[in-house]
Amino acid sequence: MKHLSLLVYLLPFILYSQTWQPTSITPNTNGQRFDDVFFINDNIGWAANGYYAAVFKTTDGGNTWTEQVSSSDLGGSYYFRNIEFIDENIGFLGTLNGKFFSTNDGGITWTEVTNISPNPQAICGLNAVGSSTIYGCGAYFTPAYIIKSTDSGLNWQYIDMSAYANALVEIKFINELTGYACGSNATGAVVLKTTDGGLNWNEIYNSNIGGEYVWKLQILESNNDVVFGAVESMAPHFGKLIKSTDAGTNWNSYNAPETSIQAVGFINENKGWMGGHTTGFYETVDGGQTWTNLNVGSNLNRIFIISPALAYASGTSIYKFTDASLNISEVESNSKTLDIHIKNNPVYTTLEFSIYFHNNDNLLIELYDSKGTFIKQLSREIITATGIEKHYAFDVSELSSGTYFLNLHNNFQRESIKFIKQ
Repeated sequence: MKHLSLLVYLLPFILYSQTWQPTSITPNTNGQRFDDVFFINDNIGWAANGYYAAVFKTTDGGNTWTEQVSSSDLGGSYYFRNIEFIDENIGFLGTLNGKFFSTNDGGITWTEVTNISPNPQAICGLNAVGSSTIYGCGAYFTPAYIIKSTDSGLNWQYIDMSAYANALVEIKFINELTGYACGSNATGAVVLKTTDGGLNWNEIYNSNIGGEYVWKLQILESNNDVVFGAVESMAPHFGKLIKSTDAGTNWNSYNAPETSIQAVGFINENKGWMGGHTTGFYETVDGGQTWTNLNVGSNLNRIFIISPALAYASGTSIYKFTDASLNISEVESNSKTLDIHIKNNPVYTTLEFSIYFHNNDNLLIELYDSKGTFIKQLSREIITATGIEKHYAFDVSELSSGTYFLNLHNNFQRESIKFIKQ
């Protein structure tokens, strides 16, 4: 009992000394991100690089990383979105290009998964639960669906989720039967819940702001009734932290410091972090009521909590929450923006612009008013060529005079551009 009392006394001081630091992995240039990071234990983990499409593995807690596979090794040009392992050997790699891969040797070799019907256009979320069950979902663009395997990926079930959502980004399960999926539907950012392994779903949260997404979810390991969500919004709205302490029956919502919030991770009910396309780590110690910019990291997408004393995150680099000094300097990285050029602003009848695409991509083009109210989707683009410029022209003559936002959402960011309608 004396030892336990001493531990309880010392724990706040131990946590206070811990900081987020970049690991030894080579950081991305041009503001691009590592989209995902996954650890099977304290030391063994994998990182999926997005735009630069490569998988890296560490066996020493991020002190060293080894590249295992690249996009070209798999015979194509892909955007790697996420990575998840059932055990040290069996793992899965999702892309945004209609390809899904698995490994049985810890990531040394990867094989395309071809026995899912219909073939998912993209996998945005993966979650392994139990000894042999894996769930996946997609995509941030339509349609919304879930894939499921109960035999370590040998066979797959495809679940059409269009009745509940237009887009799904994240999926998290407590056990093989009870879990959550999140994304967006016609009325706003949405969280769904199942208690029968995905056969039936109920909507348990909606932000009621069209165009918003619940981008990431976290179920608190020490109390599964506590669920956190990161709500990505668009100008002029701020993103939000949503929190439930009763397994999703009721939710509290707190404004986040930025608009494009995506990553979320908490070590207890009060202390945690958020971040997104244009941010590093923001920290809260009061459950999301106030936030402090730690001025560490950039372009965050995933915060992976292992314990109250250890966590990792993916962004421009792979980051580690630790009290050890990693002695690695943060590399300055400006956020990558779309190469977009608007031809006319103010606009009278036709909104014209061009976008240069450096790589294959997915793109949603949406229109919002000055208050951030969704008006309509202008286009859904699948870009298969690289190094091309596309020209766009949309009739906006029916719009009243005023200020509007053109919102562009692609594989690596979401950006709002203001224009004036005369």
